[in-house]
Formats: sequence, C-alpha cells, structure tokens
Amino acid sequence: MRYNSYMTVQTIPAIEDMTPAQRVELMEALWKEMGKNHAETKPPEWHLDALDEAERSVADGTDEFIELEQLESLLQEKIRQRNIG
Repeated sequence: MRYNSYMTVQTIPAIEDMTPAQRVELMEALWKEMGKNHAETKPPEWHLDALDEAERSVADGTDEFIELEQLESLLQEKIRQRNIG
C-alpha cells in the first residue's frame, strides 16, 4: 500500500477489507498529510467551545486536573467493576 513517486494510481481497499496493519498505515499516512497543512486547517467551532467549557469548569472548581497515572488507575478500577458485575 506504500505510495511510490513513479506510480500514478493507488488502489486502497475498503477499510473493512484492510488488515489491522493496513488500517494503521492508512491512518498514519492521513495524519502525516494533515500535519503538513495544519495552518490551513481550522478546528471545528465545537472544539473551541469544548476547550472553553473545560477551562471554565477548572477555573470555577467544578473539575480539576489529575495525573495520568491517577486517570489510568481510575479507568482500570471501572473496568474491573464492569467485569465483576
């Protein structure tokens, strides 16, 4: 699936027909391409709204930042509880 500069046509199989490795390769190629023109890409308005809301909730004490390790522990505990119940 790699693109060579001498090729003029590239066939990409349907996503559901790809292997997991092909899906990752496609995703990486898309991210790489999108990163080239990031200055031209404007985030959707809802991204900015979500960031503003998060900032307000931290500022007013509704939410707080936690360390990544603490988040991992919380998520692992929720998974354990689901598996038990």
